[in-house]
Amino acid sequence: MLKSLFNWRVLLNILLAIVVFVGLVWLTFRWLEYHTKHGQETPVPNVVNKSVYDAVKILEDTGLDYEVDSATYDPKYRPFQVLKMSPSAGSRVKDGRAIQLRVNPRTWAPVAIPDVINKYSGLAFQRINQVGLKIGDTIFEPSIQKDAILRVLFKGNAVKPGTLIPRFSTIDVVVGSGPMRNISIPNVVGLTVKEARGVIARSMFEVGLVEHEDGSKDESDIIYYQDPASGDVRDQGMQMDLWASKKTPAELNAKIEQLNSIYRMKVDTSLPPVRYEEVHNYPAPQEVAPVVPVPVHKTEPVKTEPKPAATKPAASTVEKPKPSTSSTGNANTGSNNKSATTNTPQQPAQKPKAKKVVVE
Repeated sequence: MLKSLFNWRVLLNILLAIVVFVGLVWLTFRWLEYHTKHGQETPVPNVVNKSVYDAVKILEDTGLDYEVDSATYDPKYRPFQVLKMSPSAGSRVKDGRAIQLRVNPRTWAPVAIPDVINKYSGLAFQRINQVGLKIGDTIFEPSIQKDAILRVLFKGNAVKPGTLIPRFSTIDVVVGSGPMRNISIPNVVGLTVKEARGVIARSMFEVGLVEHEDGSKDESDIIYYQDPASGDVRDQGMQMDLWASKKTPAELNAKIEQLNSIYRMKVDTSLPPVRYEEVHNYPAPQEVAPVVPVPVHKTEPVKTEPKPAATKPAASTVEKPKPSTSSTGNANTGSNNKSATTNTPQQPAQKPKAKKVVVE
């Protein structure tokens, strides 16, 4: 066994195998050195803060490749300025190695306009500010959708939700200000249904019921009746009902009269106009009878002078009229004075108003 192992032929085969293995390993490393350019390294030039055009030219002249990637826009740097590079400047790399460049973009990345159509303006403004857009002019337009966003304008043109525009751009919004009042109803009798729809839309009304005489839905049918009638006034957004037929309105007089009896209210002008008076909630003030002033006789204060002892106090003193020259007059005067003195307490209304009574 050992003799066969140390046979010269066996030893020769082992030696040849070792030589072949070593030769293959040497050739492999030589090929790798040639293919990978072992020992041939190139220093990476510094292209930070340079424009991307200058950086690319420098790398190409050095024999290096490049890959450009944009970063988030930063207004502190110039557009297309190189902000960062990898590997860093001064590193040694093989020829043809790709150097990654981070470049400041020309402007902000575009953002999509949010879907705020028909939304309440207060919430819509918050959503627009959140995506990084600014609101310029707020244009109010008559609409039944009060305080709702009707359109979004960018540079004067209407844009749809989802349109990409630069960030921090200024957009204008059209907001509904409420319906217009007292708009005259247009006359669409004699027009086709398609033409009537356009006229009604331009007059800021809506199409309501459209009844075709033959039951079809042909847009070329002619309108022979409408409600409300032309010339009436309505608010914006009110519906207009239409009756259409393939016949002309002159051929449908009976049908028109029937519709007039239903939709046209006749006013009897022979009756007197009704007067409406405002009724107050509070009761009307009661009339107070005027107070008749009662004449009050002013009496003088009572005088308390000492009376003579021989004089009898009198209850009242009445000023007597002067006696007449005739005897008959004297007698009558005396009797009249006596009766007046006697009847004074019982008949105060017969006192002469010119007399003055002093009570002591």
